[in-house]
Amino acid sequence: MNELSGRVALVAGGTRGASRAIAVELGRAGATVYVTGRTTRAGRSEVDRPESIEDTADLVTAAGGKAVAIRADHLEADQVEALAKRIDAEEGRLDILVNGLWGGDRYLGWGKPVWEHSLEDGLRMFRLGIDAHVITSHFLLPLMIRRPGGLVVEMTDGTAEFNAHYREGTSLPYYVTKANAHLLAIAQAAELAAHDCTAVAFTPGWLRSEAMLDHFGVTEETWRDALEKVPHFAISETPAFSGRAVAALAADPDRNRWTGQTVSSGQLAKVYGIDDVDGSRPDAWRYIVEVEHAGKAADTTGYR
Repeated sequence: MNELSGRVALVAGGTRGASRAIAVELGRAGATVYVTGRTTRAGRSEVDRPESIEDTADLVTAAGGKAVAIRADHLEADQVEALAKRIDAEEGRLDILVNGLWGGDRYLGWGKPVWEHSLEDGLRMFRLGIDAHVITSHFLLPLMIRRPGGLVVEMTDGTAEFNAHYREGTSLPYYVTKANAHLLAIAQAAELAAHDCTAVAFTPGWLRSEAMLDHFGVTEETWRDALEKVPHFAISETPAFSGRAVAALAADPDRNRWTGQTVSSGQLAKVYGIDDVDGSRPDAWRYIVEVEHAGKAADTTGYR
C-alpha cells in the first residue's frame, strides 16, 4: 500500500464525511496528508459537529500514514496563502489537492424557490461551496504545477448527467453550488493541461456520513434499521468507498484520461476493482436514476 509514497496531498475540508475518508486512504497509500478545516478540538465551526481535523489526522496515522492538521478558513485568503507557504516550506511540493470544502448543510432550505429561500443563507452557500474552492486553487495550484502528474479533485454531489437537470425538491443555491464543481473541473483541466496535471469532479453515492447516520438515528453497525423509513437507503455506501476510489485514481499513472470529467465512486470502483467495506460494490447513481426516480420498489439487486 505504498503507491503514493513520496506524494504530498492536501485535503481541504477534511474534517468529516467522504473528505475524511479520502485523507485516510491517501495516507494509507503512502502520501503525506495535510488536513485543513475550521473545526478543531478547541472549537467548532458553524457546522457545529464534533468531528475535528485532529481526529482525521489521528485516523490517517492509525492507517499507517503521515498527517498534518492545520486549522484554516478557506474563505480567508490570508489563511490559505499562509497554508500554501507552509506546505511549500515543509514539503516543497503538492501532488494532490482534494477540494472538499462545504459546511453549508444548515442553510439548505429544501423545497423553497429562490424568492422564498433566505437570500443570506443562499449567498453563504455560494461562499462556502464556490468561493472557498476558487481561493484554494488560486494559492495551492502554483505548488502543484511545479511537477507534472498533479491531481485536483473537486468534491460534488451528483454526476454531471444527473445535475444536468434541476433536482426537484432541492433549492437553487444548493443546486448551483454543487453543479459548479463540474465547471471547476472542466476549467481547471484546461488550465492545468500544459503542466500535465489532472482535474476532476468527484461524487460519492448516497453517503453514510456521520451526519447522515445521525439524521436517521442509526450507526454504521445499525444503518439498515433506517430502511424501514427510507427503503432506498439500501444503496448507501460508506465514506471509505469514496476514499478507496480517490486513492486508486491518484495512484493511476493514466489518470489524465479522466481530466475534465465528473466521476463517481461507483464508476471508479468498476474500473479499479474497488469494493466497499462490506465487500459490495454499490452503483448509487445508476440505482437512483433507474430505480428510485423511476418509482420502483427498493431493490439493490444488480446495483451493489
